Amino acid sequence: MIMRPLFALSVALLWASPAFAVVETSVEVWKSATCRCCGNWVKHLEANGLAVTVNATEPLALQRLKAEAGVPAKLASCHTAKIEGYVIEGHVPATDIKRLIEERPEGLGLTVPGMPVGSPGMEQGAESEPYDVLLIKKDGTTEVFARH
Repeated sequence: MIMRPLFALSVALLWASPAFAVVETSVEVWKSATCRCCGNWVKHLEANGLAVTVNATEPLALQRLKAEAGVPAKLASCHTAKIEGYVIEGHVPATDIKRLIEERPEGLGLTVPGMPVGSPGMEQGAESEPYDVLLIKKDGTTEVFARH
C-alpha cells in the first residue's frame, strides 16, 4: 500500500513545520549553593515548563554578575538568571518570564526586588504580600510589568 508511507511522510512534514515546532526555553541561574528560596524558585520554573541550568556562585561573583548585567543594587535580590538576552533578578514568576519572552519589550529584563512573601520560592503557607514585577529599562529606570 502506497498510502501508509505517504501518510507517514505527511505527518513527519507537518511536525517539522515551524507552526508545530516545540521550542524549549532555557534559563541559566546563578545562586548560592545553600540558598533554599533560590532552589524553590528553580523548582517553580521547572514546574512551569522552563529548562533550568544552575550555577552555584560565591557572593562576590554574584554581585559582579548583577553589575555586569546592569542590575542596580536597589533592584537586586538573592539570585540572578539570564534567558534569551534578558536578565531576571529575584523571585519573578514563570508566567511573567514567559510573557517577557513573548512580548520582547525594550529593556534589560525583570526584577522583583527584595524577597516578598508569597512570591515564587518565598511561599509561607497562605501568607502573601502584594508585590510588583518591574521591567528594568536600559537607562536603569523601571516600570511595572506585572502586579501580584
